[in-house]
Amino acid sequence: MFVYPNPDPIALSLGPLHIRWYGLMYLVGFVTAWWLARRRATRPDSTWTTTDVDDLIFYSALGIILGGRLGWMLFYGTERILEEPFSVLRIWEGGMSFHGGLVGVLVALALFARRRGKALVDVFDFAAPLPAIGFGAGRIGNFINGELWGKPTDVPWAVVVDGVPLHPSQLYEAALEGLVLFVILWWFTSTPRPRWAPSGLFLLCYGVFRFAVEFVRVPDANRGYLLLDWVTMGQLLSLPMILAGLWMLAIAYRRHEPSGNYR
Repeated sequence: MFVYPNPDPIALSLGPLHIRWYGLMYLVGFVTAWWLARRRATRPDSTWTTTDVDDLIFYSALGIILGGRLGWMLFYGTERILEEPFSVLRIWEGGMSFHGGLVGVLVALALFARRRGKALVDVFDFAAPLPAIGFGAGRIGNFINGELWGKPTDVPWAVVVDGVPLHPSQLYEAALEGLVLFVILWWFTSTPRPRWAPSGLFLLCYGVFRFAVEFVRVPDANRGYLLLDWVTMGQLLSLPMILAGLWMLAIAYRRHEPSGNYR
């Protein structure tokens, strides 16, 4: 066990401007996704251009930030948005929903696909391995902010917060939803796969990882357990992802349609 060091959430101060670690984690995610996507786009068999990638990341960033913040407010912070409507703009304080961000980025990718004349499923499949590193970085930002702790525990790797040993559930998610998810999807998409398969695997893996971590993560105080004293909002939102992922994988390997991302 080790004692939580209470790191300063502000990485750098320039007069009245405060740059927070949490915001820098989003920058890490976007830059990494851009670099990875450009690497894939430069493959000889790719139908993507570097210009496509630049626009893809721009659209995705808007979708993630707007959808993630609005999703958190609707799913977890309804009371706060009623009290302080403009708090929806203060993303540097934390409070971003993955599930809201997913909806936001799906809408953004749909707009991108329409503008570029690409099949929507091909855009989803191309983007599937790109956000995982950003997910992991975001969870590290949660750890630095001292939020989203797990339940009390006596495991050797517990983090002592205010004298209580807790599961570092943020780090569990950083490992599973970040590193492990990236390794699986980057390997899987390194060779051409049927349409729908990369997107289905993304939804399945993320849903399973998030559902599992919720067993040791403390639910938001204003939501608590929603069913049977153990089902959380995160699990309810992840279950449709798991089912959708299984359905998409089944469709992919039944139809065996070639991906439009390769010549």
